[in-house]
Amino acid sequence: MSDVIPDVEQLERLLSEPTEAVVETMRRLQGDLLLLGVGGKIGPTLARMARRASDAAGIERRVIGASRFSTPGLREQLEANGIDTIRCELLDRRQLDALPEVPNVIYMAAMKFGSTGQEPLTWAMNAYLPGMVCERFRHSRIVAFSTGNVYGMVPVGQGGSVETDELRPDGDYAMSCLGRERMFAYFSEKLDLPVVLLRLNYATEMRYGVLVDLARQVMAGESIDLAMGYFNAIWQGDANAMTLRAFDHLAVPPRAVNVAGPEQISVREVVEQFGRLMHGSVRFTGSEAPDALLSNGRLGYELLGRPSVSVEQMVRWIADWQLRGGPTLDKPTHFQSRDGKF
Repeated sequence: MSDVIPDVEQLERLLSEPTEAVVETMRRLQGDLLLLGVGGKIGPTLARMARRASDAAGIERRVIGASRFSTPGLREQLEANGIDTIRCELLDRRQLDALPEVPNVIYMAAMKFGSTGQEPLTWAMNAYLPGMVCERFRHSRIVAFSTGNVYGMVPVGQGGSVETDELRPDGDYAMSCLGRERMFAYFSEKLDLPVVLLRLNYATEMRYGVLVDLARQVMAGESIDLAMGYFNAIWQGDANAMTLRAFDHLAVPPRAVNVAGPEQISVREVVEQFGRLMHGSVRFTGSEAPDALLSNGRLGYELLGRPSVSVEQMVRWIADWQLRGGPTLDKPTHFQSRDGKF
């Protein structure tokens, strides 16, 4: 692959390029597709991949995105890419009920950043809304995003959390995300509703992600805190492909699948690599704790395909993007948090 992604247009095209396996999943899938919370960081390119894969499969399908659409111009961009859009406040039951009946739903709505100090809203978004969605789309199939935060931190060097591990969420955000999973599990069994729960940890592209956070700190000459010394990262295009392929693996009760990169990435090592590529000096504070938030993605690779973009490739792309002054979403991941507060 080239070490340069020249601009946002090419980046979004790359992030939304479907694999042959995704095209085959979209060929088998019957009916329209609705993405709830499409206006977030992942939603736009995921919706576009679904559109491109459906077109490549020769399937006539509406791909619909519902969101508040607080980002200027996003709704128009999605419409230009063949995605139908609906402005919707999902917590408003009347607006939720007014959404079209569709057989396939991707649930992406969530609250993480700013959850500290807004705990009631966090629980409403992350735990109450999933129950509302299950009742509203009781005749659908649902692929729902969750997070690796539900596991809690595990010892470094032991391969990361697997789907059968005990869940030990820390803090309101992670606990409310476990609440989300419990609501999907309850309604799945009550309504015979097929669901997959995708525990994502962490999606990355040029404009956001843990690697971008670290690269920006290097560019700014800031000291890097090593306490959270290790993490996972997965190219967002790979996460998009795995998400769409998850429609082949729905289950009652829900199946949980980790979506995470295969590498256990060292903060120290990747920051030093950014320093070399970006011709900057690096400074560290503290030392690596013996545990971190780490997920094992093996089951996800078996079911949904292995990631195609390596950490080394992401680092080279991000370093070049930063050096050229490429835009970012200015949405830090706060992955360094070790107390569950976001």
